[in-house]
Amino acid sequence: MNNVIPEWAESHFPLYSAGSIQSMYGTSNLPRVQIHENLTVLLAVAAGKGSLEVNNLIYELTEGSVLLLPANTHASLITNLQQPLHAYKLTIWIQEQTQAIPGGAMIRKSEMASSSNILLFPYEPTIVSSIKELYLHRLPDRETRHVQNQMLFHQIILQLLEQQEARYTVNEQPSMERSISYLENHFSEKITREHLAAIAGVSSSHYSTLFKQVTGFSQSEYLSRLRVHSAKELLLNGSGTLREIALKVGYKDEFYLSRRFKLQTGASPSGYSRSSFQRVAVMLTPYASHLLLLGLEPAVTISESSEYLNLSDQEPPQSMKFINTNSSAEQIRSLLLDANVELIIAAKEHLEEYGLKAGQLRAVAPIMEISWNEIGWKDQLRLIGRAIQRSERAEQWLKDFEQEELEAREIVQHSTVANDIITILVIKPEELLVYGARNVGYVMYQSLGLRAPTLIDNEIKRLGDQFHSISIGVSDLADYAGDRILVIVFPDAKGSTAHTEAIFQSPYWNQLPAVQQKKVHILDLDDWVPYNPASIRLQLGRAVALFGGK
Repeated sequence: MNNVIPEWAESHFPLYSAGSIQSMYGTSNLPRVQIHENLTVLLAVAAGKGSLEVNNLIYELTEGSVLLLPANTHASLITNLQQPLHAYKLTIWIQEQTQAIPGGAMIRKSEMASSSNILLFPYEPTIVSSIKELYLHRLPDRETRHVQNQMLFHQIILQLLEQQEARYTVNEQPSMERSISYLENHFSEKITREHLAAIAGVSSSHYSTLFKQVTGFSQSEYLSRLRVHSAKELLLNGSGTLREIALKVGYKDEFYLSRRFKLQTGASPSGYSRSSFQRVAVMLTPYASHLLLLGLEPAVTISESSEYLNLSDQEPPQSMKFINTNSSAEQIRSLLLDANVELIIAAKEHLEEYGLKAGQLRAVAPIMEISWNEIGWKDQLRLIGRAIQRSERAEQWLKDFEQEELEAREIVQHSTVANDIITILVIKPEELLVYGARNVGYVMYQSLGLRAPTLIDNEIKRLGDQFHSISIGVSDLADYAGDRILVIVFPDAKGSTAHTEAIFQSPYWNQLPAVQQKKVHILDLDDWVPYNPASIRLQLGRAVALFGGK
């Protein structure tokens, strides 16, 4: 086990650079211009009117219009002869970073280039003006102008990315969202279009149009996806007979469920629970780590950061996409659909923490809810392994780990700390915690069998893996103090740890025997707090290194 190299790596975004820029005029002699580039293309309309034709779809263009075309798009730019079109075409080169990043680090996909859809921004005069300036100075005669061009180009890229995000965050149809939410929460009931239209406050005919615009599906398609995906969840959990499942999700019998199931998936429901999933999304990094350990790269990780588990004996992810937890439900749903996700693994606690509900994502794929707080990491690994048909791999890993636990316990139990009471103190900017059976507490108290303070030990016996920590005041330190104290500090948002001084300078701290006898160990946050199988295994090795020689 490697006790020095941290297991966490940061993913890196690609680099953007301008390919070529052209000025295009539509005339009576040249009313149609063909566009086909192997790079992403940005079209900006400087004057006139026209249209862009792609696969029999027509995009109307006026002055100020901006379009983003995926690479290898075949398109025709058609001018309006009464108001001839003038547009700029900018190709965008997206390249992976190859220098100044750790070997094997994961390169994230460009959000701009990963979409297969054409994006039309009807009126973006600022972007058009910037592209015009870039064209005028396309052949810089000074290095300062060259740098200005680079800054201008990246400002254009920034504006485009911001506009892409804004398409998801601006909700112009709150009444539609209410009706869709109602459908997501009552899909097992008989629901009419008229009822949903009444909730949205629009006519039935207009509702159908709006529904397709907002969700990308017709109402009947959306309802079918909700019901079939809910049935998949029940099948994965082994919850009842096919007839019972059909009635639970809103179908009259198992035969009708089977027809709808086969129509949507191409297979019958009878063998679904034995399906081998390839494109799985997870909520938060720990469950992504479980999947990677089981040999399956997550298609999507919904996460607070872009970090991922990077182990020497494990291939780093190659194509995993990240979605930030601050994204709107609509944005998450859209990106999951684009990624062709087959299964979503999430904890109900995490969904609620970030303002999401299972119903908002169920139209994308079935959701396997695996509790974060109610069970420990071993049971989480087993449940995830069962869901993706990799139970044997999960059990073999656990068997190997339990042997490592026995060997580590043997070493530590023959050291001088074997009879010590170990306190795990966590100092956060807003509170002081004593850890229990999870995180580093799992390794200390369960893997190595070290002694916890009496008050902590009582809670571990009562709650088991559910006991994370207890919040205390500085004046309570003596009640939880052991022979040795392990301290983990969470910095504040700015990276400062100045808040620890109030603890370390207090008389309550300085009178503790462990402090006076210099038996305090300051542990690194990233090395000791992550709660997933691979990190727990590394923590076991670190604990042996910390205590084994004492």
